Amino acid sequence: MRKRTAYSLAVALVCFIVLMILTPSIPQSQDYHNFADQRTFFGIPNALDVISNFPFLIIGLIGLVLCHHGNYFKLSLQGELWGWTCFYVGVAAVAVGSSYYHLKPDDARLVWDRLPMTVAFTSIIAIFIIERIDERKGMISIIPLVLAGVISIMYWRFFDDLRPYALVQFVPIIAIPVMAILLPPMYTHSTYWLWAAGFYLLAKVLEATDDVVYKWTNHIVSGHTLKHLFAAMVPVFLTLMLAKRSEEPERRSLFTIWKISWTKANDDDSNVESYTYSRVQVEEPQ
Repeated sequence: MRKRTAYSLAVALVCFIVLMILTPSIPQSQDYHNFADQRTFFGIPNALDVISNFPFLIIGLIGLVLCHHGNYFKLSLQGELWGWTCFYVGVAAVAVGSSYYHLKPDDARLVWDRLPMTVAFTSIIAIFIIERIDERKGMISIIPLVLAGVISIMYWRFFDDLRPYALVQFVPIIAIPVMAILLPPMYTHSTYWLWAAGFYLLAKVLEATDDVVYKWTNHIVSGHTLKHLFAAMVPVFLTLMLAKRSEEPERRSLFTIWKISWTKANDDDSNVESYTYSRVQVEEPQ
């Protein structure tokens, strides 16, 4: 198992190096800071993009309290407690960092917007490793993964190259749904992971269509404001999952469950067709 892990890390490192050599650098576009909704309300510049970060603070603080006060989530593994703590700290910090950035958008402030998001992303990967692969490996991976995210941001800031940060941000979008479907869960209600991934994907679409949504809504709300609200649904769904879940008595992946359900549905359809055909044959006049 250790050799397999070492080989996997080596392959990942080689792929990253090859990617950095073969692909051109991706500088931060200054147009990124030019958001559609720049209205000021109550003396707050870019008010809706600032205020829409408030849900992150609420759900982050709720998650931290439920993690540590009476162990409401019933986290039985030490690695889980550390992983979810890092996640909720990152979520709560998003409200502060993103609000600070949107008050006066520029590259220097964008660091504080992206840093807590990266902590949340990388913590989720560690949590998945703990739950689906191995507790010890997942717990050990928390600090290296968070550091990798922080380094990707520092690399962008010093070298104006977004490639490492793009990997840190977008790899979880692919990896988490795939692992949620293919790897057997330790707990029930694992479909909440897919709901969370779906809302995050919608948030990215809204972010990319900031100005379009602003025009479609007759300048009422922008895509970026809605992006914040949709992204905040990710920790909401994960919190609901933690509150509802219990240990899975028979660990089967979602793919296996869906496959069994699909096979059963096909068998039922075949039986119905066979029964109907037999009834027709019997009822036909001889």
